[in-house]
Amino acid sequence: MLLDVRNYVCRPNTLKKQLALYAAKGKGPQTRHLGEPVVFAVGETGNPNEYLHIWAYENAADRERRRAAMWADPDWLAYVKESNELGALESQSTRLMVTVDFFKQPR
Repeated sequence: MLLDVRNYVCRPNTLKKQLALYAAKGKGPQTRHLGEPVVFAVGETGNPNEYLHIWAYENAADRERRRAAMWADPDWLAYVKESNELGALESQSTRLMVTVDFFKQPR
C-alpha cells in the first residue's frame, strides 16, 4: 500500500475559511476520484494553522491514474482556483510512504 501524506499550513486566522471552502467545493470532486482519505485532521497541539490528510493507493500507478482523473475534473479545477484566490495556504509538503509488511490497513 502506498500512503500519500499531505501536510498544509495556512496563514494565521484562515484555517477555518480554507476548510469550509474545501468542505463545500473540494471534498466532493476529490473523494469522487481518490475515495475517502485514511485521515483528514487538524492538530490538537502544535501549529494551530496546520492540517493533514492521508490517502491510500494500491501503488504508484494507481495514485497517478486517480490523481490524473481528479486534475481533469472541472469541479476540482474550480475548487483549486477558488482556493488560490482565498490565499490561505502558506505551504504544503507531501510524502509518499509504504506500509510495513506486518501492518494490514483496516478497510
